[in-house]
Amino acid sequence: MTVPTPGTDAVDVVVAQARAARPRLGGVRLVCVDGPAGSGKSTLARRVGAALGATVLHVDDLLDGWSDLEGVWERLDAQVLGPLAAGRPGRYRRYDWTAGAFAEWHDVPVPEVLVLDGCGSARTAADAVAAVKVWVEAPRDLRLSRGLERDGAAAREHWLAWMVAESEHFARERTRERADVHVDAVGRLVER
Repeated sequence: MTVPTPGTDAVDVVVAQARAARPRLGGVRLVCVDGPAGSGKSTLARRVGAALGATVLHVDDLLDGWSDLEGVWERLDAQVLGPLAAGRPGRYRRYDWTAGAFAEWHDVPVPEVLVLDGCGSARTAADAVAAVKVWVEAPRDLRLSRGLERDGAAAREHWLAWMVAESEHFARERTRERADVHVDAVGRLVER
């Protein structure tokens, strides 16, 4: 087997690992795309999902606002991962960031592959069920710039507080160290 070199597109590597992995979430192969906000997780997750014909679920849709990084996993597990592990569809309420409240329900049929995109998706609690854990990283200034471009300058204080919380989370969870694949801000492999 050829070992991919840093600088190559990560999508093929993640897709190959996902296809080779055995399901660990019931009959579902779970791919967790984690890393700091604004690093490029959603772009990578979308590309991996398209290549695999997979369902992509954004953790941001389950957060209960800016201060829920630690609480989201319990909700995600109860509403989506637990049912999928039991072979049943999941269902979650999407958080409406504009309204600041949970909104409509979304069904998650049992897929072959579920790509979980978001901060905290590859926490240690995912180790037992994740087929592949991906870490996406980018320089702090780039991440903040991307976030403010998407969310507007009024969200700056939220972003700064979030960046502190996610940094503490990643240090405690050792997310980068535990990841199977490491990716940069534009989707290329980086050295572990």
